[in-house]
Formats: sequence, structure tokens, C-alpha cells
Amino acid sequence: MGRTLLQWTWFLNNDCGEKARAEKEKRMTYRTLKLALMAILMTVAPLGLAAEPLDKAELDALRTALNVGGVEVISAQMSEMPGVVEVQLKEGPLVYSTLKGDFFIVGDLYSVGPAGYVNLAEQRRDQERVEILAKVDRDDMIIFSPEGETRAYIYVFTDVTCFYCQKLHQEVPELNKNGIEVRYLAYPRAGAGSPGFNQLVSAWCADNPQETLTQLKSKQSVPENICKDNPVAAQYQLGQEMGVNGTPAIITETGQLIPGYKPAADLIAILGLNSESGQ
Repeated sequence: MGRTLLQWTWFLNNDCGEKARAEKEKRMTYRTLKLALMAILMTVAPLGLAAEPLDKAELDALRTALNVGGVEVISAQMSEMPGVVEVQLKEGPLVYSTLKGDFFIVGDLYSVGPAGYVNLAEQRRDQERVEILAKVDRDDMIIFSPEGETRAYIYVFTDVTCFYCQKLHQEVPELNKNGIEVRYLAYPRAGAGSPGFNQLVSAWCADNPQETLTQLKSKQSVPENICKDNPVAAQYQLGQEMGVNGTPAIITETGQLIPGYKPAADLIAILGLNSESGQ
């Protein structure tokens, strides 16, 4: 027989009530653990010192310990957290290891202080992006420069077949108007040999790359133009190595990675500039 209304009421009150109580207890446990972790971090954080490089013997020992399965250590230095080494792996993430290399953690390291949390790993990645992009030849980028003073610049990994890349490109005149230079690098999401890849190559090989890139992003047809020694494949690989996994990927002059589309007004604010007037 089916349950009566009263039976259903009793069942729901008890069964759902138990589930609700269990969820409440889970949330309270999580909150307690979170507060405990914050207390530990607040205690440990003041102990952090400036990062120090490892000596050769320590670095060699760490390389040997972590070199399992072809993993290669590019650099290592003591992190701000006592006893923890910051290790950059080749074509891999930044990891945090014991000095002996017998344990490591993949993830971001934060410092905790009166101002709140600071992502130390992201700060390091910002610095690395600045250093890497500074080595890219200006002639290998398609650049849209302001007519007047350049007050700031951004790098943009782009794909002509990407809707939000097309949308961002419509914002370039406004960015230029506010003194922001846009430096395009190629990032064909579908990879080498794809239609988007060949279109990007055609733009980079064109007599007027800015005009051709604008035409392609306006969905206009342009003649295929494949030239030797174009930088499209190299820039695609560079983007992958820098953690780009979609387009547009915007990188500021301080190395901050901004994934996805942002309107001009938001970018102007992020760069700390006043709009339009330049005041």
C-alpha cells in the first residue's frame, strides 16, 4: 500500500531532516578545519624569508631525486616557506619540494599577512611571462600602436576563428585611443595545419599584416599566403609552454595572465589608466 499523507510527512521530516543535519555537520567540520588551517598559516607565514638559491651540491641532489621518468628540473630555489624548495620543471608546472626531493606538492603557495593572502606562485609565473615575452622579436608580432604616446601595452594570443578574439579586436581602436598598444601573437587552437593555422600564417606573411588580420577577424576571405620562416608555429608552442589553453589570452606588461575576452573599459581599469583623456 502507498503511504498516507501523514506517513509521507513523517518520512520527509525524518529522512530529509537527517540529510540536512548531516550536511550541516559537514559544513561545520569544513569551517572548523578552514579556521584551523588559517591559524596555522598565520603562525607559519611570518617565518618566511626571502628566496635563496640552492648551492650546486643541493641542486644536483634535488635534480637526481626528482629525475624520475624523464622529469627535468630547470631551476630550484628556497621558497618563502621555511624548508620548502620552489622547483620549475621543464615543460611542467612549478612545484614545491622538500630539500631532499623525496616529497613534492603541485599547487600554489600563498603567504598570509595583515593584507590577506598573496599567491606567491602566481607572482613567480608573472615574472617568468615578462622575461619570456621580452625575448620575442617585435617584428614577429602583429602590433596595433596608438597614434600618440604609448601609455601601456598588452600581449594577446589570438586565433582568427575565435568569436571572442574577433570581439576583442573590435576594441582595439578604443584601446589605441587610450594609449594602449596591442601586440598580437598567434595561437591557432586547432593546431598546425588547420584552416585557422593557415589563416594566421597568411596574416603574418601579408604585406600589410594589420589589415589582413583585421579582414580575417571580420570573416572576410583573403588569399592564402604561406611564407617560409613565419613565427606562427613557434608562437603556438610558446603559448602552450606559458599555460595558454584558450583564446584570447591577454598578458599585461607586468605578466598578469587574463584568460578570455575583456572589454576595453575593463582592460583600461586593470592597467590602471584613466579612460580616453589620458589624464
